[in-house]
Amino acid sequence: MTIVLDGSSLTIEKLAAIARDNETVELAPAALERIKICRAMLEEKLANQEIMYGTNTGIGEFSEKVLNEEQVKEFQKYLIYNHAAGIGDPAPVEHVRAALAGRINVHAHGNSGCRPEITLTFVEMLNKGVTPVVCQKGSVGASGDLAPMAQAALLLMGEGEAFYNPDGGTGGERLAGHEAMRRAGIPIPGLQARDGLAAINGSNLLTAMSALHIYDMEKFLKQAEIAAAMSIEALLGNMKPYNTKLHELRGFAGAIASAKNIMRVVAGSDLTTGRMKTKVQDAYSMRSTPQVIGAARDAVAYARSQVEIELNGVGDNPIFIPEDKLTLTGANFQGSPVSLPMDMAGAAITMVCVLAERRLNRLTNPALSQGLPDFLAHEPGFYSGLMLSQYTADHLIVEQRILSAPASIQSIPAAADQEDFVSMGMNTALKNGQILDNAYGVLGIEFMAAAQALDFREFTPGQGTQAARQAIRKHVAHLHVDRPLYNDHNAMKALVKSGEILERVETSVGRLE
Repeated sequence: MTIVLDGSSLTIEKLAAIARDNETVELAPAALERIKICRAMLEEKLANQEIMYGTNTGIGEFSEKVLNEEQVKEFQKYLIYNHAAGIGDPAPVEHVRAALAGRINVHAHGNSGCRPEITLTFVEMLNKGVTPVVCQKGSVGASGDLAPMAQAALLLMGEGEAFYNPDGGTGGERLAGHEAMRRAGIPIPGLQARDGLAAINGSNLLTAMSALHIYDMEKFLKQAEIAAAMSIEALLGNMKPYNTKLHELRGFAGAIASAKNIMRVVAGSDLTTGRMKTKVQDAYSMRSTPQVIGAARDAVAYARSQVEIELNGVGDNPIFIPEDKLTLTGANFQGSPVSLPMDMAGAAITMVCVLAERRLNRLTNPALSQGLPDFLAHEPGFYSGLMLSQYTADHLIVEQRILSAPASIQSIPAAADQEDFVSMGMNTALKNGQILDNAYGVLGIEFMAAAQALDFREFTPGQGTQAARQAIRKHVAHLHVDRPLYNDHNAMKALVKSGEILERVETSVGRLE
């Protein structure tokens, strides 16, 4: 299915399909016409020697330097050279593909002033498997993601490096930029006035990464509800706290959805009949689950709304408005509208993991486990069961807590204080990737413990719980005697990341909220 980029209809789901599933992209015809009209306006202004930032002036601290006609021709090349100043390992192909798609969608508004060839070259790169090699680190998130986007823009001059995979996918051969473009049959457009700055001056990489993280966070939160349901069943939880009427009275959408999902997973359980003896009130780590995961849902939902606004907005500088023959300079490259809510979203995932670890503690702690064997071992004392699994989860959570410090307040001035407040949104995006990676491990360990605990119980669990346990048992066997657990931990982490448990549960009980 071809995804049409028109500047206004790009969703997180569409971006994930472009980045991960290599969906073909197309520039909307109306968008191409807008780009042409804007370029004609810019060329008219250049002919009239109107001063325009980054077009016939220097950039940053050098914005007052007016360029002569010969310098205008060469300036964009050197702009890209000196901004391609990142460091570190290459960013994942999916992140760069998503950033290119986001940049095309900015151009589609017809306010960036570049030649159509620039935008159309990015389209061809996506469709023919040419992904620029981009260092992960170096962006401060204003004026956009300059360093990584400049590395990508090197290919517009037949320079830099690229991963080339004509069949799509995340791999590919690492080649010189000109060779990758030659093999793909993509003409090199070169850079003329304004083209280089129009290719780089937006927070496209950090926004792309954030969009993919939100996509993954939403799946993770559903799985957190499934894991919680399993643990609550294994701990013989009182089911009243998950009645949706309770949460509707308070009014938070996330909590209502979370409670509905937990009740859907446990539907059919002997615990829901009221005939089994349970405590009058369980610990907070059990009965607060809808409120806590619900709060995370609400935080991620807000971040989604901000990211999708950014994906469909004009993030550039300067901005040209052809209908008014107007050039406006400002700071629409500033990453703060994305970095601030994404800091909150990352902290929300950490919070959910802290809650999961507390339920894990109750499953393994003989003083709290409602009669389960110590540490879920068959011969406690001789065997240690899942005692050390908690250690591993704790390590991951402490790292998550460190990473949850907000990057959006960490500005360090640059460019001789011309750029004296920056978003540090790339730091937010990078640490959110690490938070998510750890989260898969923490939740995988809770899933493993909950499945082990349920194996000791002699009652019928919910239909969704049974589906989740069956998915787990495909990858990790019941722990009868102690064995090295690192293989189980890694298998469970990969299982959570894959979303297979969620898929099996939704096949069994229907789509979760």
